[in-house]
Amino acid sequence: MRTKLGHMQLNVAAANIPFYADLFAYMGWPVIHRGEGMLGVAGAGEESVWFISDDVKDVPYDHDGPGLNHIAFAAASVEDVDAAAAYLREQDVAHLFETPRHRPEFAMSEAETYYQVMFETPDRLLFEVVYTGPLST
Repeated sequence: MRTKLGHMQLNVAAANIPFYADLFAYMGWPVIHRGEGMLGVAGAGEESVWFISDDVKDVPYDHDGPGLNHIAFAAASVEDVDAAAAYLREQDVAHLFETPRHRPEFAMSEAETYYQVMFETPDRLLFEVVYTGPLST
């Protein structure tokens, strides 16, 4: 059997849904559903991400604990990662882990790079925008 990502649901505070709508619009994910306490956005294929605020428990999230650590969104270039980093600065979203930066230890070869910016959403979910591919000359 071979599968692919279908969708994921992220439980978030209702007040933060506009943050996700703006972020995913910036990243080119069109809205496929917007309703009371719910936002659905579509990726380039058949995948989708859903932000749900109904009955979200007020418990702390720890991305270093059991469960999901982070979600990475692939960018087409180093410049796109830098543009995402600038967008995040404009939204007063801090970059984490001394990013944006190249991470050669994650690259597939010496001729390629792994270039990322990492950040936390208002719900403390850890997201990454990353370019993997040939090094620019």
